[in-house]
Amino acid sequence: MYTTPWCGYCHRLKSQLDREGIAFDIVDIEQDPSATKIVESANNGNQTVPTLVYSDGTAQTNPSLAQVKAKIAELASA
Repeated sequence: MYTTPWCGYCHRLKSQLDREGIAFDIVDIEQDPSATKIVESANNGNQTVPTLVYSDGTAQTNPSLAQVKAKIAELASA
């Protein structure tokens, strides 16, 4: 999950994923310039977080918990 420390949407999604037992890595785009480029690439040049990038290379921006779970299920069945 690409995030910033001050992002309320990021904090909410992190809490939801933690409650569901869904593992994820956190990358603070303010501390990692290469991460900023990844987020901008996924969001038409914008630094919009949370941005999740999955093992298949696809990304979701500010997804709901249901969207994340659906994507994980899709990847598991592939």
